[in-house]
Amino acid sequence: MATVITMPRLSDTMTEGVVATWLKKVGDTIKTGEILAEIETDKATMEFESFYDGVLLHIGIQQGESAPVDSLLAIVGKQGEDISGLLNGNVTTPVAEEVKTEIKTASTPSEIPAGVKVVTMPRLSDTMTTGTVATWLKKVGDTIKEGDILAEIETDKATMEFESFNSGTLLYIGVEEGGTAPVDTILAILGPAGTDVTGIAASFTVGGTAETPKEEDVKQDSNPTPNTQHPSPNTNDRIFASPLAKKIASDKGVNLSQVKGTGENGRITKSDVENFTPSAVSTPVQAATDATNAVSTVKPFVPAGEMFQEEIKNSQMRKTIARRLSESKFTAPHYYLTIELDMDNAIASRNMINSLPETKVSFNDMVIKASAMALKKHPQVNSQWREDAMVINHHVNIGVAVAVEDGLMVPVLKFTDQMSLTQIGVNVKDLAGKAKSKKIQPTEMEGSTFTISNLGMFGIQSFTSIINQPNSAILSVGAIIEKPVVKNGQIVVGNTMTVTLACDHRTVDGATGAKFLQTFKAFMENPVTMLA
Repeated sequence: MATVITMPRLSDTMTEGVVATWLKKVGDTIKTGEILAEIETDKATMEFESFYDGVLLHIGIQQGESAPVDSLLAIVGKQGEDISGLLNGNVTTPVAEEVKTEIKTASTPSEIPAGVKVVTMPRLSDTMTTGTVATWLKKVGDTIKEGDILAEIETDKATMEFESFNSGTLLYIGVEEGGTAPVDTILAILGPAGTDVTGIAASFTVGGTAETPKEEDVKQDSNPTPNTQHPSPNTNDRIFASPLAKKIASDKGVNLSQVKGTGENGRITKSDVENFTPSAVSTPVQAATDATNAVSTVKPFVPAGEMFQEEIKNSQMRKTIARRLSESKFTAPHYYLTIELDMDNAIASRNMINSLPETKVSFNDMVIKASAMALKKHPQVNSQWREDAMVINHHVNIGVAVAVEDGLMVPVLKFTDQMSLTQIGVNVKDLAGKAKSKKIQPTEMEGSTFTISNLGMFGIQSFTSIINQPNSAILSVGAIIEKPVVKNGQIVVGNTMTVTLACDHRTVDGATGAKFLQTFKAFMENPVTMLA
């Protein structure tokens, strides 16, 4: 049966999208995971991949055209399949509820009462297939206004606020807190107060994996009724603030953790930030609170001599890391090239640079800069594999692996080759901070063409990494080691660093990878050449 693909919501504020480029044409065979089109949102131009196999039977939005979220984007099905019933004689008008109903249920639009809006699990990132409701900020019976934050949704990349694009009363919640469901599963129903939506809720059920609380969790909860209590702004160190308040705080340099919210459930509003006056010294109570919050997790008591196991639910991020790394390891033929660098000149150059006022450059910044410049000279390493073609990227976007509490994130430095060492340092520090505080946006983790993973700060001398697809290579960076080396026929004390390049043999041959490392080595051992 043919499947309707709608204009996705690729950002939390996106209301319409522009098809920048179609990468497939009508009649092409489509496989799950292949890129259908590049879609321009309100934040960035993002690749949109297919979640279905079949033949592209129809394109609903032509290249360069814009359309609202949920408009008919394309239809995928079997070759020669009749899709006239799906088109309804008009392929350009929005088909939001009709499309969802066609795909997910046997319902028809006539069954939805006037004024009732069905809200589905949004696709908040280009790779998101399921979402977890981290927190409901509204409960059944609440009056919702357009722009109100309904819930916080955990995607495969970050936890993001999801705002309502409709007004009305919250009549039904389809995925409880902690529950996980596929994209386009019913999330909530809005409409006039008192409207009976039980039939709609039942017909839209598509098999989400919403989880019920464990027995021990229910016992610990003094009020087991779902969605009647909302967390305070300090719960789990997460700050509840409106998007506008966050933006103003960022512009003014205000620490939101110090702002008292006057909005609903303690939420920080625009006026709270604008009227905030920072105190010069934290009170003893605040200091004690900060110290308490700094403690991560309390380890359970393990009786001596007894077997003990602890089960930790996999987060969306952990599931995604597992899936993507498994796919990469078992689909891309990895091979590894290792080289040792003389770091004496790099150390001297860094000391000289950092002696300048208000300047601080790390060795990792130098690695990133050298990699970007080497990629410009060896663009095949900066490539992507597709079944029908090899894509050579002539722009350099380097992803920098950052360890976070739940796993690993890869913020991306766009157009890295055009940045100075100090610009790289500032951007890496900013993105790493956002990643660790869970404030990074999906658009800041998209579009990498090459990845760097550095474990040198942990004393690791050498290691190999799994390629971050669709990249063709990843560079693993070890620690700088002081040891005896031979220079000019004499044994002297030197500083060396080992790096390993993991390559996808489908795109990067051994000689190509070796030449890249030679160029990288030349830049690192003579840093002045990176400044020329």
